[in-house]
Amino acid sequence: MAKDPVCGMFVEEKEDSIRHTVDGKEYFFCTTQCLHEFTAPEVELKKLKAVTVASIGLTIPITLLTYLAFLPSEINNFVLLALATPVQFWAGWRFYKGTWDAIRARASNMDTLIAVGTTAAFLYSAVVTAVPSFFPFEQVYFETAAIIVTLILLGRLLEQRTKEKASSAVRKLLDLQPRKARVLKDGQEVEVPVEEVAEGDLLLIRPGERIPVDADVVDGSSSVDESAITGESIPVDKVPGSEVIGATINKSGLLKVRATKVGQDSVLSQIIALVQEARTGKAPMQRMADQVAKYFVPAVVIIAVASGLAWYYAGGIGLTFSLLAFVSVIIIACPCALGIATPAALMMGTGKGAENGVLFKGGEYLEIARKVRTVVFDKTGTLTKGQPEVTDIIVLSDAGEQEVLRLAAIAESGSEHPLGQAVVRKAKETGIPVAGPDSFEAVAGHGLVAVYSAHRIMIGNRKMMADSGIAVGDEVNAQMARLEADGKTATLVAIDGRLAGIIALADTLKDSARQAIDSLKAMGMEVVMLTGDNERTAKAIAAKVGIDRVIAQVLPQQKEEVIAKLKSEGRAVAMVGDGINDAPALARADLGIAIGSGTDVAKETGGIILIKNDLRDVVTALELGRKTVAKIKQNLFWAFAYNTGLIPIAAGALVPVFGAEMYSWLPFLAAGAMALSSVSVVSNSLLLGRYRPAHIETRTNL
Repeated sequence: MAKDPVCGMFVEEKEDSIRHTVDGKEYFFCTTQCLHEFTAPEVELKKLKAVTVASIGLTIPITLLTYLAFLPSEINNFVLLALATPVQFWAGWRFYKGTWDAIRARASNMDTLIAVGTTAAFLYSAVVTAVPSFFPFEQVYFETAAIIVTLILLGRLLEQRTKEKASSAVRKLLDLQPRKARVLKDGQEVEVPVEEVAEGDLLLIRPGERIPVDADVVDGSSSVDESAITGESIPVDKVPGSEVIGATINKSGLLKVRATKVGQDSVLSQIIALVQEARTGKAPMQRMADQVAKYFVPAVVIIAVASGLAWYYAGGIGLTFSLLAFVSVIIIACPCALGIATPAALMMGTGKGAENGVLFKGGEYLEIARKVRTVVFDKTGTLTKGQPEVTDIIVLSDAGEQEVLRLAAIAESGSEHPLGQAVVRKAKETGIPVAGPDSFEAVAGHGLVAVYSAHRIMIGNRKMMADSGIAVGDEVNAQMARLEADGKTATLVAIDGRLAGIIALADTLKDSARQAIDSLKAMGMEVVMLTGDNERTAKAIAAKVGIDRVIAQVLPQQKEEVIAKLKSEGRAVAMVGDGINDAPALARADLGIAIGSGTDVAKETGGIILIKNDLRDVVTALELGRKTVAKIKQNLFWAFAYNTGLIPIAAGALVPVFGAEMYSWLPFLAAGAMALSSVSVVSNSLLLGRYRPAHIETRTNL
């Protein structure tokens, strides 16, 4: 059995099954509608918008004419027939197609329930209109059929708008790769489309350019911003022999590289493939309405046919009343409130979420939020702020802390490196004026040398100091080791050939991180940190926020594998991330939660977006998901309960008491049940408006 990638229904892999192949992978579909949504989502969304708007435009006057009766009964019914026909057979055509596909698959679904119920209501009403004397009653149900069709279309339109963003996420990933590459051929620089780059080609990468393909550095040195792929905020120094990744940005120096992975083998292509696979492979929420419809539809049809035949042959009430028994069962069993049961709760749930900084992108994510038991956090940009800050300044001379910071900032003002920019930013925040250096030289992989006002300033690592003949004693080494063990980057500052201080920098934690982790633990969640950083740095950060389980040194394509492994442990997994490198993991997780300040790809791949960039809203999302799903289930219960409770009456259970004439007042009973179920559903959903996150008072007082 295959699974429909659009609706999640299981489909038999038979010769005549609806199928489509993409990049050598075959997908099976339960209906042609799902096939069209998969192959041309933008076209289908445009069609659905037009149909839904037209259906709403026709349903409003149908409803007004039904309940306000401006016209004489005979004329009114013909006007209703004219207005309802396009709603039933044009706007509702997709339900007939879905029913036919379900019949071919020997199954039933919501389309079947909608098609059978609305057709029965429409045809009965059409007969009453065209041949008033055929039935003893003049009540018509045109508005019932129209309202059901319109509400279901509206719900599907909301779903389609969410699904459209999946393909948009992949397009943004593709946009990261440069279109052209500079290839060196016979000593000449030739610009070619990136698709024509072959493995082994030599390429030239200038400062500020994106690297076209995965490659090894042959000549030159530079720092490369890999944050888009690895999530690491600090650029990585590259020297001959280093690997560079396609779509990353060359920051400072000229690089000559040799292509090692091109086309579908590149890291970016693998990430795109993982996003697509995880997107299509994820089973959507098993909607309760569909599950009930699977058994409900055949049962209703059997009851309707049985009641009609039983009253005709055994009850002897005549053909007219026997047909009324059949039609009454079908109409009453098609619950109008079912169309608003989920949208009403979702409207309140998503509205309340947005009010509190949480954006839900579909009903399936609310369903999954209720089940989550493991929450995985990316480190850089998610738990941390995503940019380095100066955390410690240790003075090693009599120059004083302010003077060490001032001269270090002057030297770093000529650097584009984020660590250097953090030093300059710290000096300005402290009120120290930062001038430009008289001269500046970057030493790739080690640090920099600058001259200012006759002072020679060196900033770099231990090796740079040793190469310059500046001794780094055991005490200084011990201080640096302590800082590094705490997950910080320790940099030495020398002035005029003597050590003057140590400046430590780190990507600092977000203010809300600790409280969010504590709240999740209180909810019984297992919390995991997932990062590409080294294990020492990762564990230091994890200890500060109270995370016990750390998975470090994970490459982008491995993040998705880690999530899949966690899911295999039998617990529903939520992934919280912000970068492109997190997109496959967000898509593979049962629930992807994207930080609002993160990349567009992360936001569009995630099922929930934290608008306010506040990690405490992860807790709000899970709480609100549970409460909203509870309302949806209650609504679905009431949507079915009122109508199914009346099925025995519609089938004629009270005929022995009231006689066949009961069918004269049964339509009013059906209308009352429909109204009462709708009111119950809406009122129950409105109760979500009282929800208030547990930490809201804390947030207000901060």
